[in-house]
Amino acid sequence: MKTIAQQLGIKEFPFEIKDKNGNKIYWENSDGFWEKSEYDSNGNEIYCENSYGFWVKREYDSNGNVIYYENSDGKVVDNRPKPSCEGKVVEIDGKKYKLTQIK
Repeated sequence: MKTIAQQLGIKEFPFEIKDKNGNKIYWENSDGFWEKSEYDSNGNEIYCENSYGFWVKREYDSNGNVIYYENSDGKVVDNRPKPSCEGKVVEIDGKKYKLTQIK
């Protein structure tokens, strides 16, 4: 399969494509190595992939901190907030119980 630069007949490298916000969404060198990226509405890179097949996914909190990271090598770091069960009601044998977290 031809790279984007090969399809377009590009002869000057490195070849770059940026989105309307100035984020680099594609980069290629003269050897045919390429990288492509996707960004969220805040300009944070949420996905990156290269021609070797390596990829990275990220999620961010409202302050721009990475709260989830996963890559194609199987590494996962999950610091997303976990929902609390505090105050939830469960029913066991017809009786209802309200959950309280033990700290």
